[in-house]
Amino acid sequence: MHQQLRTLSKENAEGVAQHLVMVAAMLEAEDYVAAEAHAETAVRRAGRVPATREALGLVAYRKGEWARALSEFRTARRLSGSSHMLPLMVDCERGLGRPERALDLATSPEARTLSLEERIELAIVVSGIRRDLGQPDAALLALQIPQLKSSVRKPWSARLTYAYADALLENGDEDAARDWFARAAQFDDDGETDAAERLAELDGIVMTDLLEGDEDEGDEDANRGAGGDEAVGADATEDERQG
Repeated sequence: MHQQLRTLSKENAEGVAQHLVMVAAMLEAEDYVAAEAHAETAVRRAGRVPATREALGLVAYRKGEWARALSEFRTARRLSGSSHMLPLMVDCERGLGRPERALDLATSPEARTLSLEERIELAIVVSGIRRDLGQPDAALLALQIPQLKSSVRKPWSARLTYAYADALLENGDEDAARDWFARAAQFDDDGETDAAERLAELDGIVMTDLLEGDEDEGDEDANRGAGGDEAVGADATEDERQG
């Protein structure tokens, strides 16, 4: 990114860089309105810088605005000559209901230029497309790559093993799916997936919030002090409406 910003004046480069940092922070916080505002400002200030178009594309992607995301990723690729966003572009085609175009893009010459991590992300997307097309065996095959059985934790380990477990479950192999969800849970220190919850479901364990009752009791006591039984009844009605 810093190399791309060198084409700008020092003041503008610093400002754009700050907006891009905020885009990442707001996406992490799932504040898509703020993320979009920062990304659009970055594009207005430096629309010929690929990183700004990627940032706006990522915001649109996270919002499920597939056409807009795809357009921004294409622009970024044209400006930079890099195809590293290809897995997300394939997923956008999938989101637009164009699985055949998605698969064509996934097998294009540009796909061979991807890094290992990018190729693994692409395999996960392709597996999902195969499932969409009602091809469960092909969905499994797409994920049966050497990295799947590695016991070394890598950035992609949790996502890859989770995707394989999910594909196995859809294929009707519940026992194998349980083993792979367990493996994904072991890899997933950051809570990137819900592998632990899926594993518990297969084991027939109901996950409950042990603090939920305490919070309700605390609210009830506070309501009694503030407004008597009538206030408690009002809060109970509100809870019923929300529940």
